[in-house]
Amino acid sequence: QVAIAKEEEADKNPLEGVPSKYHQYAKVFGEEEFNRLPPHRHYDIGIKLTKEGPLNLPLYSMTNAKSSTLKDWLRDELKAGKICPSKSSISSPVMFVPKKDGSCQLVVDYRCLNNQTKKNIYPLPCPDDLMAQLCGAKVFTKLNLQWGYNNICVKEGDKWKTAFRTKYGLYESLVMTFGLTNTPASFQHFMNKLFKDLLDVCVIIYLNDILIYSRDDASHTQHVHEVLRHLMENQLFCKASKCTFHVTSVEYLGIIVLDKGFSLDKLKIQAVQEWPTPTKVKEVQLFLGFANFLCWFVANFSHIARPLHNLVKKDTTWKWNTKEQEAFQRLKDAITNALVLCHTDPTKPYFLETDASGAALGSILSQRQEDGRLHPLGFLSELFKVPNKTMTPTTKNSWQSSAPLNIGVSF
Repeated sequence: QVAIAKEEEADKNPLEGVPSKYHQYAKVFGEEEFNRLPPHRHYDIGIKLTKEGPLNLPLYSMTNAKSSTLKDWLRDELKAGKICPSKSSISSPVMFVPKKDGSCQLVVDYRCLNNQTKKNIYPLPCPDDLMAQLCGAKVFTKLNLQWGYNNICVKEGDKWKTAFRTKYGLYESLVMTFGLTNTPASFQHFMNKLFKDLLDVCVIIYLNDILIYSRDDASHTQHVHEVLRHLMENQLFCKASKCTFHVTSVEYLGIIVLDKGFSLDKLKIQAVQEWPTPTKVKEVQLFLGFANFLCWFVANFSHIARPLHNLVKKDTTWKWNTKEQEAFQRLKDAITNALVLCHTDPTKPYFLETDASGAALGSILSQRQEDGRLHPLGFLSELFKVPNKTMTPTTKNSWQSSAPLNIGVSF
């Protein structure tokens, strides 16, 4: 059989790691509630089609091993009550998608349905804006909702639109699933409404990741009580083994949050250190995609990475010479030795340093800290769309002074 990504299992001791002062919210972490389906709510996801018409794609072929795994998956999902047999007039095929750990994730290919679905434009929060709320915070608790998107039901009357076809029959989903175009927007809207009185006061939320932050332990206890009460009242559950309580540093959205600022996750640094030298364009794109996530920790990122960006341009002949190898290694070294970035303090003055070369613009935004020295809040960089040698000094200075606005990064 194909190794399929395992569904979450309940903790053997659901309250292990949960401070005793929060045991009154045992239902939030309880094994009994772990496999309970969510109730229907006002926020159930609806699917509005932009036009009528056939939405049927053929089955994807599968090996015997994948077919056997599919049969087991259908049995488990039916038993859990997440899917049911369907008589829908439309359907989408299923397929296996490989994961980094070698297992496979079974997903429904909803691309055809998504193309004819009216889009929910509710915005996801900008990670920079979320991090900016943490200035002055000393204590953190992170909660992760178990089942993620499955915490929301599909709206009555729309379940038939989620139908998917397999060699073993036609089924439809009763809960919101990964792959539907409006899933992230619907889930963020749901979470923001539930915690609207706590957002940017003591809580930031990105989809199913909740971070509670406070200036001291006493107020933090009160804040955690409030969040857990909201979860229990709305029948949302967490897995204690994936939660962290009352800590001074925590990983959130791939960044380590400290009381003094932000640092890179050691696992990400290790991944960069061990990254093999690219041998084709696709591998360069993968590296740049990973490194770009960390660019605000690296001074002059765009300038350093320019040879690699040039390599992935359309109609560029592949060549990996000294210039490309040096750029690759410089980025790896810069990420490995990245500084801790300080929290922004809106009560203090800002210092902006800029430098424009012939190809790129680099900026450092800093504030003076308790030691009397300037410490970086973040690094900004951008490649010029036209060669800088064609710019007058006045134009160059204008670019430098407007750097943060041009790049659009919030600190």
